Amino acid sequence: MNRMNQVAINLYTLRKEAKKNLLGTLEKVSEIGYCGVEFAGFFNTPANRLKETLERLRMISVASHTPIEALRDNLDEVLRYNQTIGTKYIVCPWDQCATREEYRERAVFFNSVAKKISDAGMGFGYHNHAHEFELVDGKYGLDYLYELTDPKWVIPQLDIYWIYYAGIDPVAYIDRYAGRCKLIHLKDMSDNISKSITEVGNGILDIKGVMAKGLEIGAEWFAVEQDVCERPALESIRISYENVRRLFQELEEHKR
Repeated sequence: MNRMNQVAINLYTLRKEAKKNLLGTLEKVSEIGYCGVEFAGFFNTPANRLKETLERLRMISVASHTPIEALRDNLDEVLRYNQTIGTKYIVCPWDQCATREEYRERAVFFNSVAKKISDAGMGFGYHNHAHEFELVDGKYGLDYLYELTDPKWVIPQLDIYWIYYAGIDPVAYIDRYAGRCKLIHLKDMSDNISKSITEVGNGILDIKGVMAKGLEIGAEWFAVEQDVCERPALESIRISYENVRRLFQELEEHKR
């Protein structure tokens, strides 16, 4: 099995390029080798044109990062667009809750939205940052959110950089959501002092351990993301792609 068929690029990494020319950016991403894409905005691109480009490039719309405001105010439009391009998951990329009641209210909303998304043939997920690991009545806020949401409809999209940033072992935390976590964000940290984000495989995180654990628990996709790039972004995602491919090869060789 070619595990690189489970690797996507999150286009937030290429947000400047995508804003100028989304379809042309997809061409360049495809040339590197990525077969999956996670969108971070569509930049007024007609859905049918995007669908045609994805089909021609044989790329899969793995997920679409969709702001909570759009889920609240324009859900029907979000569903129509993503159905057209064949998106697998709609993911809320950011939220801010501080109290148990706020998390409870958000869980009610997510359950409601996720049910509608499920009825439309897609999955729904939530993407974490570090602030969800602040304790709420003795429990991580993120755990509280997932405890209150229906596991049939709401999946974790775990970002390993932010888990590590919060002082938690990403491999162990991914294992906590075995069977439920279908999407993992591969993101690396250059060092423990600057905590800057670097190419996947060039930093200090146990990327290979994360990938192994992800496969073990049934993750479907690994999305490469780099919020800030010191190199040109396309060069950075190429480095990440090659590093991820090498690590998958090492995992396969270890199994033999």
